[in-house]
Amino acid sequence: MSSTHDQPASAAGAGATPGETGRQYVPRPAPRYDDDGYAPAASGAAMGLTAMAAVLMMLSGLWSFLEGLAAIIKGQFFVTLPNYAFNVSVSSWGWTHLVLGIVVFLAGACLFTDMLWARMTGVALATISAVANFLYIPYYPVWSIVVIAIDLFVIWALLSPRRRFS
Repeated sequence: MSSTHDQPASAAGAGATPGETGRQYVPRPAPRYDDDGYAPAASGAAMGLTAMAAVLMMLSGLWSFLEGLAAIIKGQFFVTLPNYAFNVSVSSWGWTHLVLGIVVFLAGACLFTDMLWARMTGVALATISAVANFLYIPYYPVWSIVVIAIDLFVIWALLSPRRRFS
């Protein structure tokens, strides 16, 4: 057997001698660390998802703030349904959305630091926002469903793996 064309297919791999039948060992690269040397570096996709979640949380918070402000100032704009399971006035929903919007906006701004506490706070606030908008569906249905979809994306983006596994 003078050339690799004459060798069996299992031994014809790169670096294999004619008597070997296995693959060549290729070591995995060492895990990357940040400048401080402690935390593993996040992948580019994870950083992009975190930044997108931060922007969406800030927009969602701003929209919730404006929605709450509209409910407080002009509550007659929202139609209330009779016999709804949760009897809450439009004004109290307005205050709820106003406060929740401020807190969600600030948490979205803190997400740009890419700290663990900011991600966990973002997940908790996105969950609370989704539940609040679920209960708010009879007052403003299409908008509530849009905000729930944004909150679900934010939760998924913040809980995605931080580094690539190879």
